[in-house]
Amino acid sequence: MRGLRSTLVLLVVLAALGAYIYFVESKRDPTASLPERVRIFDVDASKIVALDLVSSTGERTTLEKRDAGWRVTAPADLAADEAEISAITSNLATVDVEREVDPNPADLAQFGLETPRIVVGFRVEGSDTVERLEIGEKTATGGDLYAKTGSSPRVFLISGFLDTTFDRETFDLRDKAILVFDRTAVTSAEVVSADHAVTFTRAGESWRLSTPFDAKADYSAVEALLGRLGSAQMKAIVDEAPADLTKYGLARPSVTVTLSAGSARAALLVGDRTPDNLVYAKDASRTMVFTVDSFVVEDLRKAPNDFRPKDVFEFRSFTGTRFEVLRGGTRTVFEKGRAGDDEATERWRQVQPEAEIETAKIDDFLSRISNLRAESFVAALPGDATEIVRAIAVSRDGSVEEVVNFFRSGDVTFVVRPDEPGAAVVSTAGVDGALSALDEMKS
Repeated sequence: MRGLRSTLVLLVVLAALGAYIYFVESKRDPTASLPERVRIFDVDASKIVALDLVSSTGERTTLEKRDAGWRVTAPADLAADEAEISAITSNLATVDVEREVDPNPADLAQFGLETPRIVVGFRVEGSDTVERLEIGEKTATGGDLYAKTGSSPRVFLISGFLDTTFDRETFDLRDKAILVFDRTAVTSAEVVSADHAVTFTRAGESWRLSTPFDAKADYSAVEALLGRLGSAQMKAIVDEAPADLTKYGLARPSVTVTLSAGSARAALLVGDRTPDNLVYAKDASRTMVFTVDSFVVEDLRKAPNDFRPKDVFEFRSFTGTRFEVLRGGTRTVFEKGRAGDDEATERWRQVQPEAEIETAKIDDFLSRISNLRAESFVAALPGDATEIVRAIAVSRDGSVEEVVNFFRSGDVTFVVRPDEPGAAVVSTAGVDGALSALDEMKS
C-alpha cells in the first residue's frame, strides 16, 4: 500500500511539472534567457600596431608593427612570426563576453585576477592608449576563463580556447623559420653529405641535376625539398651563441645545404640527433643552434638518383599527337587528329601501316607504355643488353620529342634516353603487357 501511495505522489508531481512546462516554459521566448554576447574591444585588427604580452610563465614580450611587418622589440630585436601575431590581433578584435560574473568584485584573487595569469596589452594606430585584457584562472568546468579589462573592475568569462591563443612566450612569437630565403628566386641548390654531393640548377621552368652527373631532375621532388626548407620551423633554440659547435655535431655537419639566388646565399648546417629524436641544426648566417623535426632533413640525405624523374615518358595520350614504335624492323605509327569536318573530336589512329584499329585498343596500348615508371637507375647497361623496342613520342604542340630505347638483359628490362646518363630499370611485366597490347591490335 505504501509503495502504491509513493507511486501516486510521483505521478502527481510529474503531471504538475509537465503542466508547468507546457503552460509556462513553452510560452517563453527561447532566446530570452541567453546572455547577450558583447564584444570586449571595439577595434579593427589591422589597426593594432603594438602588443605587450605577459605569459603564464611571467615572460614578457613586446612587439611593434612596422612597414616591413611585425618585429619583436623586447627582450630582443627579432623578426616576428606573422601567423602567430595575426591569431592574437584577430582574436582581440573578436573576443566576446560569454557571461558577466561580477560587475564590481570585492576580491579579484578568487578569479586569479589580483595578479593576472596572462596579460595582453595592445595599442591601435594613432592612439597612445594601451588597452589590456587580463586573464585569470579557468572556471571549474575548464570551458571558460575569468577575465577583465585594464580599465574596468568588471569580471566576465571568455571562451577557454583563447588560453593557448594569448598565452605566448617570446619563442612562440618570434620568426621560427630555419632558413630565410625567397623560394621563387633560388637558381641553384647544393646538398653535401658524407655519402653524396648533389647540385640542382634551375633551367627555365624546370630543374636539372648538374652534379654528380648532368640529368633532368624531378621538378616536384626539388620543389618539395625547397618547400620543406622554406616552411620548416624550429622546435626550440638550444644555444643562442655556442662557444663550441662540436657537441651538436655542427663543427663538421652531417649535411650542408646551400641555396643560391644570384649572389645571395643561404646555408643550413645539419648536426647530430637529440635524445628525443630531433636534429640539431644551424643557419650559417646566424649564431644560434636550434632543433628541428628529423623529417625536415630526410630529403637532404637522398641519393642523386632519387631526384630523377621516374616517369619513362612525359608523353600522355591526352596531350600527345604522335607515337612511333620501331620493333623487330617494323615501324608502327599512331597519330591523333580529326578524320574530317564531320569528326567532332580528335582520336588516335594507326597511320603506318595504315589500318582501322579500335580507338580503345590504341588508347590501352598508349596508356600502358606511357605509364611505365623507373624502379631504379644504373650507371650503364649490362654488356649483354639488347634493344627490343625504340619509341618516339611527340607532344601536342610538337615542341617536345622524346626518344626512348628499351633494352633487355636476361629478365631485366632497361630504358635509355639519349639525353640522360645511365639507364633506368623498369618493370619487365609492365613492358611485356604494353607490347602484348600492341600485338593484339594486329590480330
